Amino acid sequence: MSSQQAKENILRKIRQALQTPTERPVPKPDFTTPIYTRSNQDPSVIFAETFIRNKGEFFFCDGKKDLLAHLSLFLQKKGLREIYAWEDELAPLLSEAEIPFRKDETRFLHAEVGITLCECLIARTGSILISSKQTAGRRLSIYPPMHIVIAYTSQLVSDIKDGLQLIQTRYQDAMPSMISMITGPSRTADIEKTLVLGAHGPKELVLFLVEG
Repeated sequence: MSSQQAKENILRKIRQALQTPTERPVPKPDFTTPIYTRSNQDPSVIFAETFIRNKGEFFFCDGKKDLLAHLSLFLQKKGLREIYAWEDELAPLLSEAEIPFRKDETRFLHAEVGITLCECLIARTGSILISSKQTAGRRLSIYPPMHIVIAYTSQLVSDIKDGLQLIQTRYQDAMPSMISMITGPSRTADIEKTLVLGAHGPKELVLFLVEG
């Protein structure tokens, strides 16, 4: 059989197939069914395990007093001095712990650590969801080499979809212009497939999760 004849046979079979209706059409996909099975395990445990696997540093705090003690000790051990926190809710916490911090942009180019809150925590992926609606804005979570997040167990949601729905419910028609999902420190493996942390943002990501 020549190549021309073989081609004509293939085209003939295709035409016949198109003319014959499919007896069992492919069912429409169900977009309401979750892709991942929800776990019965404590969301804080799921989050912590995944967050640590993603190279984040995790601290669990049993209330405000425990948070202030852990945070103060951590900053002292790291020898951090250029600390920035721009959100009003953080000011009384840091002041109570006698942690010196800057609430403006003075010497921001020398920033060592940015401390922020977050919109929510995503348990399945161990991710932190932040947005431009927070007083910390866009830069404080990106520019300093260390990003510290203070969050609460009540902010835990199961999956990415739940986090985005929470933000939509919270802001309605005034959605943030930037929503960022942080999963571990900034990293890249573009150069010779070698993993490098801190390539496009903070090299260290630290989370203090407070019961409440």
